[in-house]
Amino acid sequence: MTAARPPLPAPSRSEYCVIACAEAWRGAGEVLASPMGLIPSLGARLARCTFSPDLLLTDGEALLVGPGGEVEGWLPYRRHLTMVTGGRRHVMMGASQLDRHGNQNISCIGDWARPARQLLGVRGAPVNTLNHPVSYWVPRHSARVFVEKVDMVSGVGYDRARGARFHRVPRVVTDLGVLDFETPDRSMRLASLHPGVTVEQVREATGFPLAVPGGGPVPYTREPTAEELRLVREVLDPDGRRDRGIGAR
Repeated sequence: MTAARPPLPAPSRSEYCVIACAEAWRGAGEVLASPMGLIPSLGARLARCTFSPDLLLTDGEALLVGPGGEVEGWLPYRRHLTMVTGGRRHVMMGASQLDRHGNQNISCIGDWARPARQLLGVRGAPVNTLNHPVSYWVPRHSARVFVEKVDMVSGVGYDRARGARFHRVPRVVTDLGVLDFETPDRSMRLASLHPGVTVEQVREATGFPLAVPGGGPVPYTREPTAEELRLVREVLDPDGRRDRGIGAR
């Protein structure tokens, strides 16, 4: 008789974050996923392995690759730009600051003419946010990131993107939960909490009033399936780097 396999350890906070990032690409179809950072990358690869098999992944240069990095095709720069400007890419970026309408800052802290801290610069954020869906990953949810007003707009939020055909900010994933903009005025809303987190914790770590779903308690981020946990732990990240990808508390 074959011995029963012992139950898997409970999901860690980082694994809930991977699941929440993967959900950004659920039902996306054949679009180019551009995750920036370890947790978003694991999420995109997990989505490709499970519920979004048509998702396109790249090596960051000119090749289409599979979840394990195996080469699947060539993506010339011209074709890449066509996808970028035609709504057929979904980026998950980082953010130094985000406001309630999804305006993102990765450029500077303080007055742009004399900043207290110089960051990356706007880079591709304006083009990305106006031309295709952009989600965000914040490894440490705090009032320093979630601010009333960003010091400089790099990525464009809902209040500045009226009329932009492909503008959409599906979700913001943090180490505390998932946020979206499913409100009448397209302001940020707490969509789900990671298990062990309270609404009060998220509100205290957010520098503006945060909408919450009406009609009941805030739901928890969904549980990963046993197969998803196996893929994350044994195939996609066997070295456990994901646990170093979120802010310690």
